[in-house]
Amino acid sequence: MRDGTEASEPSESRRRERKVKDREWRIERGVAIRVGFYIFGTHLFAGFIWLLFYLGQHAHK
Repeated sequence: MRDGTEASEPSESRRRERKVKDREWRIERGVAIRVGFYIFGTHLFAGFIWLLFYLGQHAHK
């Protein structure tokens, strides 16, 4: 004989698994976005430093 709890347990576990997967996906996405900003920012900073050296080298003294 089945009561309502047995039928609802698999769906609850599926919901929990879905929440965990969704949370993991969001964490991975956040890390990927952060890494992208760090890479972009590092290249931007390196380009600025390169520009300073270039301008310093070609300055009229």
